[in-house]
Amino acid sequence: MLDLEDIFGHGGPLEQALTGFKVRREQLLMAQRVAGALAARESLVVEAGTGTGKTFAYLVPALLCGARVLISTGTRTLQDQLFSKDLPLVAAALGRPARVALLKGRANYLCRYRLARADEGGEQLRLAESAAARPRASQPMLARIRRWALTTRRGDLAEVRGLSDSHPVWPQITATRESCLGVRCPEISRCHVVLARREALDADIVIVNHHLLLADLALKEDGFGDLLGSADAIILDEAHQIPDLATQFFGAHVGSRQVELLLKDVRLELSARAAGASSGQGASEAAEAVRAAEDALGEVRAASARPTGRFAWNPGDFAVSTAVQRLMQGLEALAAALAGADPQSALAQLGARTADLAASLARIAAVDELEGARTLEVTTRGFALSLMPFDISERFRALVQGRRGAWIFTSATLCLGEEFAHFTGRLGLTEAATLRIDSPFDHERQSLLYLPAGLPEPAAASYVPAVIDTAVPLIEAAGGGAFVLFTSHRALSQGAALLRARWADAAPYRLFVQGEAPRERLLQEFRADGNGVLLGTASFWEGVDVKGEALRLVVIEKLPFASPEDPLVRARIEHLTASGGNAFRDYQLPEAALALKQGTGRLIRSEDDYGVVVICDPRLLGRGYGRVFLAALPAMTVTQDPEDARRFLRRHAPRAAPRARSVSAP
Repeated sequence: MLDLEDIFGHGGPLEQALTGFKVRREQLLMAQRVAGALAARESLVVEAGTGTGKTFAYLVPALLCGARVLISTGTRTLQDQLFSKDLPLVAAALGRPARVALLKGRANYLCRYRLARADEGGEQLRLAESAAARPRASQPMLARIRRWALTTRRGDLAEVRGLSDSHPVWPQITATRESCLGVRCPEISRCHVVLARREALDADIVIVNHHLLLADLALKEDGFGDLLGSADAIILDEAHQIPDLATQFFGAHVGSRQVELLLKDVRLELSARAAGASSGQGASEAAEAVRAAEDALGEVRAASARPTGRFAWNPGDFAVSTAVQRLMQGLEALAAALAGADPQSALAQLGARTADLAASLARIAAVDELEGARTLEVTTRGFALSLMPFDISERFRALVQGRRGAWIFTSATLCLGEEFAHFTGRLGLTEAATLRIDSPFDHERQSLLYLPAGLPEPAAASYVPAVIDTAVPLIEAAGGGAFVLFTSHRALSQGAALLRARWADAAPYRLFVQGEAPRERLLQEFRADGNGVLLGTASFWEGVDVKGEALRLVVIEKLPFASPEDPLVRARIEHLTASGGNAFRDYQLPEAALALKQGTGRLIRSEDDYGVVVICDPRLLGRGYGRVFLAALPAMTVTQDPEDARRFLRRHAPRAAPRARSVSAP
């Protein structure tokens, strides 16, 4: 049998089978260390710089180890790439076929029970939509879904042409963890979620996403099996997302939409029972309890009426606290009214769902200020109450230690310099082995880091105009092909307006602005254009891969410190300060440095990429903490001379001059 050096080396099966495969010492090093961790059933944290080829570096050991492996990724897009492309290619190259399953969250699968309910007069659709929208969109789509439901095997709604997850029909024909009837569902024998999880339990390798992985503890209570418990090894790609996602998972969240859908489902079930002449005194009490809960929900809406945004919910906010208490009591009364239902009935499941919501509200309302931050988020459609715990390290460590097996965490951004302490500390992985692998790319030759001098402080009103003044000559030298990354939507809007005003109707480059088209469409058209200028905020700082000449300049507006005006950030700062810690050193600085590392990582994505990263923030050189940011970045050549940056860009700009373009959004 070939060893890893043979597999990843010259003339090996990967080089022979895969077009464009490059032999990289760094990839072999990671594969060897991952293989060792899988064999020893240990925890390993690996930062693998861009270009390492970390996907193959963990797929090969996963296929060869003979263990049952769960692979978790950051997005469904990465899931699909692993399932449809990467795993089949590697398995074929190695001659090691494996049973592979792709498992999505239950909201991606058709719920036959809820589809039947939608067919029964369409009450749910009427509750969710305006009369004007219903005949135009929902009814034709619902008819299409009914026809598709007769033939689909997997029940994956991605198979339905023209159906997006934002369509008003989607929530009416899918189940959430709260609304799923589980083993009590009359359609359980034909349930697509059950089928998908059964296939996953029979597979050698299962591909999930982080949300599904972290929710599995709750999902197993529905009788669908325990994916974590059945895996010998868990590999988490894009692992830098895990601390924040796990914080959400270990917190509590109740939104007005959840409560509305619950009360509508109860009403619908009570109506169905009344039509079947199976209702009695208990149904009358439940109907009255529904009305009382609806009134209490209205009181919370009224008490939380304020401009949209996220706010700290303090105990002193008497109006909100009183209204939430009323809603919690109303849900408890409804749960009690449903408690007498047949344990196997839908009403019993709805009663349990009601009790869960009431318990979540009680947890949010009663939390100690040292345990977590409470927020009230107000949107145009309703409100959401949340609890975010400050420290999840003990709970996550217990999760890892409670499942004997290997845990592999990998990403391009997990450490600062040589230190993994910020990442491992948040997850309680203090005893995990660590490995840092530098990018094989020659950043010193391929890129230039330009730190412009003379810009005002970021708090100044003139700052964003100064950033645009700095960026435009560089964009012109590069011939387009630029990302301009902002740290707030306000700065993004201001920057877009300034660029449009400057270029007027004679824009030399097409302008792509986040929010004016879907993210994937913006990226697709930016790549195809080749000379575009894309303006974005947080979602473009990571998970964006533009290889080749289409991206040759990345301008970063300022250091990405989280806004202290955000109630969660402010609460965490206050908590760390009250606990005797240094909030800036232990929280704000490392989070910002890792975010900057992500942003600069957008530029060099292959051995053939060249370009300039511009960080406009004068604090990078003017403040002592700037060295933390610089230490987190690749070893790029640094300059403060604008002509150096323009010369580098002109040298590597495409030869063809761009034609004049419209500045309108795509």
